[in-house]
Amino acid sequence: MALDVTTLNTGGIRSALRKGMADWLKRASPDVLCLQEVRAPAEVAGPALPGRDTRQSVSLLKGRAGVAVSSLLPVSASREGLDGLEGADTHTGRWLETDLKLPDGQELTVVSAYVHSGEVGTVRQGHKLDFLGAMTERLRALAADGRQSVVCGDFNVAHREADIKNWRGNRQHSGFLPEERAILTSWFADLGWIDVGRALAGEREGPYTWWSWRGKAFDNDTGWRIDYQIATAPLAAKAVDFRIDKAERYDTRWSDHAPFTVTYDLPGYQPPPNH
Repeated sequence: MALDVTTLNTGGIRSALRKGMADWLKRASPDVLCLQEVRAPAEVAGPALPGRDTRQSVSLLKGRAGVAVSSLLPVSASREGLDGLEGADTHTGRWLETDLKLPDGQELTVVSAYVHSGEVGTVRQGHKLDFLGAMTERLRALAADGRQSVVCGDFNVAHREADIKNWRGNRQHSGFLPEERAILTSWFADLGWIDVGRALAGEREGPYTWWSWRGKAFDNDTGWRIDYQIATAPLAAKAVDFRIDKAERYDTRWSDHAPFTVTYDLPGYQPPPNH
């Protein structure tokens, strides 16, 4: 049966729920929901997602970052943060691992990650590169472990020219720098992770998941594909479909990101009642 995994940068869960996320969640009802930029304490986010096993990593900087995994499957364990980030003052609330119990007794590791946006010439860019480096080491360990794993989130990097509409104008901007893109390349080429969105979409422009609030970026589909699901090869082989729930109009948006959902065909999995 099909297991739907969605990743979404809410831009603040309280605001998103008020503006339309709650209605979307009722319609979509993904089995696993990975959230970024939650910007709320656990006592707010948990009750907003009833009927789910929700785990959260809250930033120590109030109103900033925050990631969560909210699952219809039981969560057997969770782990926060990455090693090797001492001194990066905004790394909290950006990495959360969860182990989900599958019906056949196996575990599925699901990660919600929120990479810094960065800015060339500032300390923020240093934090971003430090975080990407720490991600690389954790991805290496997860791949070596051999379990089925998927890392979902807002990576704030467009990997290839096909992942950004205006790639020529962004070659010297954070999010499309050669050194950032090379790190993602190493995950796929050296560590064996699969970019599930690109594998399912094929060799075409986009499809994008983020559009600036400014100007006509949304209306003209001048976007970036910066929301990812990257999976270990055994799990990626079970990915059968995807969708991006882009709002119909600019004035119906409740985040500058769109939910990105991948369907995985997991033998023996039965969606919970009323799913």
